[in-house]
Amino acid sequence: MRLVIARCSVDYAGRLTAHLPSAPRLILVKADGSVSVHADDRAYKPLNWMSPPCTLKEGDGDVWTVENKGGEKLIITLEEVMHDSSHELGVDPGLIKDGVEAHLQELLADRIETLGEGYSLIRREYPTAIGPVDILCRDADHRTVAVEIKRRGEIDGVEQLTRYLELLNRDPHLAPVKGVFAAQEIKPQARVLATDRGIDCVVLDYDALRGIEDDKLRLF
Repeated sequence: MRLVIARCSVDYAGRLTAHLPSAPRLILVKADGSVSVHADDRAYKPLNWMSPPCTLKEGDGDVWTVENKGGEKLIITLEEVMHDSSHELGVDPGLIKDGVEAHLQELLADRIETLGEGYSLIRREYPTAIGPVDILCRDADHRTVAVEIKRRGEIDGVEQLTRYLELLNRDPHLAPVKGVFAAQEIKPQARVLATDRGIDCVVLDYDALRGIEDDKLRLF
């Protein structure tokens, strides 16, 4: 991973245009090829980014051009570099889920038809370049469905599933892929964001999945 702290301006050219005026920012260049630009007051979400696969060209005059396969470009003009370092992080072991969350995944995979009649499991922990998808399955119409499972469903979980969907939909063998955000409790803000992005929300009943109570899920 390369970390660059610099005063810079950023221009995006693609389906639309956007401009970030000059300011001190953090630029992350990751081993997967992604480039993201961060401010100090936006939590984890970048101001602008380019997802892999993409190429980075460092031209004359401290101008970086990041371009993806679709021809979209992120042009970063460096005015003053305050820090530039590279670090080898190695292979990440991934997120270790808590017991309830992991058990929810196992139970839902075993009873995948509770998501809807005709659903069938492809596999649990489906690997991607940015981490495993909790469950990959097919619905009654044979469409691919990616399921992200949380104990408590919040906005960051919807963002995580959105990134998975963006990546999975690039695979012609899987696309189109729709998303299901499943949790024992889903916060209102997370539900609004999921709905806006065309992601279904499912409230999971842990006891019902274990066969203790009625086994119907509520699909919203």
